[in-house]
Amino acid sequence: MPVYVQHEVLAKVSDVFNAEALWQAPGLALFARRPLLRDLLERSPREQRGRAATRCFSHVTLMLPQDEVDDDRHLTRGARVRDLAQSLAALHQKDFADLLNGDEVRYHVVGTDGVAPGEVKVKFGHAVYLPAPGEQVLYTVSASTDSAVWRPVCAIYPNQRLTLVGMDAASATYAVPGWPFGPEGGLLLVNDEPGAPVELQVRPKDAFACSFDAANGYYVLRAKGNTGARLLLKISRSAASTTVPAPPRPAAPPSAQPQRPPAVWKPRGALVQADMTAMPLAAAHPPAARAQPELADATYAPVARHRITLAALALPRLSRYRDTGAQALEVGLDTRLLPAAPGKDNVIRFAVDEADELHAITAAGSQRIAVPANFAPLENADIRLLAAPGALAERYAALLVLPEGPVQQALPGTRMNFGRGMPSLAALRMLDTPQFLRQPEGAAGSADRLGLSRNAFSWEADAGGLRVARLSSSQALYHLDEQLRLVAQIEEATAEQPYLVPPGHHLVAGHYVLRFDA
Repeated sequence: MPVYVQHEVLAKVSDVFNAEALWQAPGLALFARRPLLRDLLERSPREQRGRAATRCFSHVTLMLPQDEVDDDRHLTRGARVRDLAQSLAALHQKDFADLLNGDEVRYHVVGTDGVAPGEVKVKFGHAVYLPAPGEQVLYTVSASTDSAVWRPVCAIYPNQRLTLVGMDAASATYAVPGWPFGPEGGLLLVNDEPGAPVELQVRPKDAFACSFDAANGYYVLRAKGNTGARLLLKISRSAASTTVPAPPRPAAPPSAQPQRPPAVWKPRGALVQADMTAMPLAAAHPPAARAQPELADATYAPVARHRITLAALALPRLSRYRDTGAQALEVGLDTRLLPAAPGKDNVIRFAVDEADELHAITAAGSQRIAVPANFAPLENADIRLLAAPGALAERYAALLVLPEGPVQQALPGTRMNFGRGMPSLAALRMLDTPQFLRQPEGAAGSADRLGLSRNAFSWEADAGGLRVARLSSSQALYHLDEQLRLVAQIEEATAEQPYLVPPGHHLVAGHYVLRFDA
């Protein structure tokens, strides 16, 4: 494999800011001393014909001891660093004028803790590029091990043709956080043609496998064999770029939803405070038309068993419950991707804070996210976070769709009650514990207190659908279709004239998005 990035160390340097001392040893001592910068560039040309160099590298990065660079910044405002870069560029231009082929000579001097006193590290090569002053970023590259937390890797500029990323900066242009494939493998990014997407090549070609996940807009790198090592790489076009876009990416997040007045505790008479329900101030809505079962064209054959599935969790806007003191609501997913209390066994967690900001949390850290978004913390997993549709956006920050939500059988022909204090479907009320809610010290209460009444609604299942009746005038109920799109807000529904939720559709109450299957 060609050497795309040349790394060398100039040792025993008495003055790391002396350009002449770094460039070439004086007089005949050149043959007796270690090679310096001029010799390194001469021995590793960019192009050659036979043994004769025809073109040299013109972009060079120098890494100095961090303490030396810090002292220069303190004492001279960085003047010695600037002088070093300018002096080396002038020497380079003078000695290699016939090998530049019109290339501009650029030097970049930085400090790093990885360089010992009296040493200077040098980096140049086919995959080393220094942007021109004012040159805009074309692409940004980021990496993730779980699709939730993304770490920046590097930027790619319009005239930057090759970039090699890998385990560390000693073997590549840039190190990738969480790189699992060892120092021998790398990924070469080729920005070959203006307007064309970046091409990826595994180097060496059998080091690992690389494929593009078009649905999620990132590349998936997998180790050969059954080691399970995986890395996700996203190449995003810069907003300042005017070139043709790269491969498709997830849709841009919607604009922020308007905030509503804070919540208040709803009095419950003789109930103790632990049984109270936090209800947001309701906005005025026109009465929704009641579904008319007699107008339905489909005919559903009755079966012996009906099911209600927890299809998604509705993450609330905590700004509407500010008076309750709730600071954050955090939901974890375990290895089966089922809701679980926040803890170390979660493969991913989603949190909404009191400012209604959403965060994804994994072992790699926490990152703020926007909806809609997809996550794959495990191989072949697909977790969707959707924007709350229509009127739900006033109350909810997002819908967390569960790939395989828990299921409970529904006995047909029997009317039952659903709510915080009811046993009906209690197995699906997975947030009915204080562990999901971050509260002030000394406070306690189930997360279900935010928006779910003790008696929310009654229901009766049959082959035609789920027949719903309201039990609390303050309980918000919503009807969603198969694709989780808003059908109606349920305003009027009684046991005598219930609201019909057809099979395959969803009912939202509190944090729970329930799907009825018949």
